[in-house]
Amino acid sequence: MGIRASMLSDGRENAAVGWVLLGVLALAAVGSLLDADPLWAGFALAAGALAALPAAFARDPEVMVPWEVVALAVLPVALRAVAGGRVVQVATYLAVAALALLVAVELDAFTSVEMSAGFAVGFVVVTTMATAGTWAVVQFAADRLLGTAFLTTPDALMWDLVFASLTGVLAGGLFEAYFHGEPFRIRRGERL
Repeated sequence: MGIRASMLSDGRENAAVGWVLLGVLALAAVGSLLDADPLWAGFALAAGALAALPAAFARDPEVMVPWEVVALAVLPVALRAVAGGRVVQVATYLAVAALALLVAVELDAFTSVEMSAGFAVGFVVVTTMATAGTWAVVQFAADRLLGTAFLTTPDALMWDLVFASLTGVLAGGLFEAYFHGEPFRIRRGERL
């Protein structure tokens, strides 16, 4: 399995759109810091750093993951900005799935690691579910130790885990459906 070569055949257009999206993530990080929301600022910075990593290692601004992957990382930030309630919770798990997808694409595209289709999908799904489970444990600990009320009911916790699992499955399915194809080669066929 690999990402289709045609996706990065025109590195300039892909990079231009990718860098614009990275600018959106940078603005989102600043906005989140100004809103005293370090968690989302950290997500935006982490996603931006991961997306820019191939260009930094290659010392070539045109070596980037497909802009569609970066757009998927921007989506939860946009959802969070315009919605509330349960949508924000789903956006949180979409953010985790987007980071897992970024890592999977970069490992598959820019390193000698070759992932089978099943493993790549499983990686995204399991990473998202594991993060959701870890986050539930952190919320439970905060509720017990700090007196917070993050976990209001067992039903709310179960729905959070269901939404996280569904988001992971959707992101994994997206990886398989969109990126499955002939082995992928970076512009000029180099590996990092």
